[in-house]
Amino acid sequence: QVQLVESGGGLVQAGGSLRLSCAASERTFSRYSMGWFRQAPGKEREFVAALPWSGVSTYYADSVKGRFTISRDIANNLIILQSNSLKPEDTAVYYCAASRRFYGGTATGGYDYWGQGTQVTVSS
Repeated sequence: QVQLVESGGGLVQAGGSLRLSCAASERTFSRYSMGWFRQAPGKEREFVAALPWSGVSTYYADSVKGRFTISRDIANNLIILQSNSLKPEDTAVYYCAASRRFYGGTATGGYDYWGQGTQVTVSS
């Protein structure tokens, strides 16, 4: 079973940046597609970004397109979410997820393993 641990969250002013990392307990890139989701208070968990096995294509929610970038650090077995031009509406707990499918998709049901989350708070 894959264990995922997120880090890099914090408090940032609007317009700032954060680099979120997801560390996996085993080599993930040849076996899992990866995704980032977020959940704001009182709201459902929503898709943010995804990276299939191939690592060639990336997928983003419209709300973060052009501001967030998902990538992988192969040497350190990390999945990175670079978040720029942050807005107060980006405030949420951010979760890393792994899927046994080639592409986990944009729904939470497509992912098999989840981290505990890291809090991102953007002040206005």
